[in-house]
Amino acid sequence: MTGTDTFRRTSARCVRIAAAVALAGAALSGCSSEGKGAPAWTAGGTPGTSASGTASPTDPSAGSTTPGASPGSTASGAAEPGAAEPGSTAAAWKVFTDPAKTVSFELPQEWIAQSVTPEQGTLPGALKIEVKDAKGGYLATLQTGLPPRPAPACADDAAKPYVVVSSVPVDLPRRGGEGTIDPRVVYRVIQGYKYFGSYGITNVVGGTEGKSCLLQNLVRGPEGKGDYSFADLTELKAFATDEKVAPARAFDTLDQAAKYVNEGSEFANVQRMLMSLEIKN
Repeated sequence: MTGTDTFRRTSARCVRIAAAVALAGAALSGCSSEGKGAPAWTAGGTPGTSASGTASPTDPSAGSTTPGASPGSTASGAAEPGAAEPGSTAAAWKVFTDPAKTVSFELPQEWIAQSVTPEQGTLPGALKIEVKDAKGGYLATLQTGLPPRPAPACADDAAKPYVVVSSVPVDLPRRGGEGTIDPRVVYRVIQGYKYFGSYGITNVVGGTEGKSCLLQNLVRGPEGKGDYSFADLTELKAFATDEKVAPARAFDTLDQAAKYVNEGSEFANVQRMLMSLEIKN
C-alpha cells in the first residue's frame, strides 16, 4: 500500500468521525495517521449552533498558536500523471504547464485550464490560470506574483468560528515568518448565517482559538516572487445574506460539508489537482 493509499483511506475515516462528533455536540482534534501524511482535523458544535473549532497543536492550518506546533509530514506515493488515485474519480489525467514552464499541475482530462490576464498590480511575469470542468463550470484559479498582503486585523467580537474539515501537507516553495505554517491543501468552513466552505493551498495561519474574520487561501512566496494562490477563492469569510456566496459553497450543517469532502467526486479530484502543483523557484 502506498503513502497516498494510506492518507486517502485515513482521510475518509477522519471525516466520518469528525462529522459524527460534530453532530453529537462534542469536539474532535488531531485525528491523524502517525505522520503518514493524513489530514488532521478540528470540529465542534452542532448544526445551527456555534462551531467552536478549537485549534489543535497538530493542525497548524487551523490557526494554532501553541508553541512548537507540528505542521505534520509530507504525503508521499503520489500517482503518476494519467492514472487515477484512490479517492479521485477521473479516469484520465493530463498536465498543464505554462509556456515559460514556471508552473505545472495535473487535472482531469476533460477539465479546461485557460490562461487569462492577471490582475492589475501583480508582479512582472505573474500568471492567472482558471480551471473549469467539462461543462464550463468554474472550479479554481491559480495566481502567481500577487503583491504580499498581510492578514487584516480582526476584532474579537467580529471573529467567526471556523472548522478545518481537511488538511493535507504539500511541498511548495514558501516564505516563512510570523503567522505562517508549512503549506497545506485545506478545506475550511466558517460559520455565518450558514456554513461557508472553500478549498485551496495556504501557509497562512487561519486565526486563534478556532475563530477568524478572514481565511486566506494564500502561500507566502519566496522573497521577490510575490505570493500565490490555487483555490476556488483567495479569501473566505462569513457572508452577509445580501452577498454573493459563489464560488464558495454554503451548507446548512457541518455534516453536509463533511459529506462534500468525504463522498463527492468533485473535491477528490480538486484535492489531487491542488496537491500536484509544482512551482519553479
